[in-house]
Amino acid sequence: MSVTGSRRPLSKKESRRSLLRKVFNWSAAAVALSLVYPLLRYTRFRVKPKPRYVTVNGPLPLSGYHAERDFILFANNETAIAVSRTCTHLGCRINFLEDKDYIECPCHQSRFTRQGKRITGPAEKDLPAYAVEIQKDPQGSTTKYVVELI
Repeated sequence: MSVTGSRRPLSKKESRRSLLRKVFNWSAAAVALSLVYPLLRYTRFRVKPKPRYVTVNGPLPLSGYHAERDFILFANNETAIAVSRTCTHLGCRINFLEDKDYIECPCHQSRFTRQGKRITGPAEKDLPAYAVEIQKDPQGSTTKYVVELI
């Protein structure tokens, strides 16, 4: 007996019933997906925090840097950059070592440049940099630095 000959043909009633069952199952799946998709999208939705602005009076000391709780500001006459004080390795508060001219994490000795680029250590990412606006008086001397923390 052949394999194809072992099955009996479906009657019209059975074939209609199986077709309706398949259509119903696919329709139910489509309705369920259309209800679940917005919920899944909502759970991944994140509200972006509003930026916080910190003003640092200028000009900076001769060392060219100013350390706050959340960032270290480096500036010269033309440019300014602020980098986060949170180490990208485990979140320790980092410090700028003026005599060695680099930023170092006291916990695991990750080192970064003034621009926040990783030099050595267990940290694998660079430090986040923040936007800095330099405000000057009419004579052209710097009066304030406004750092935008995100």
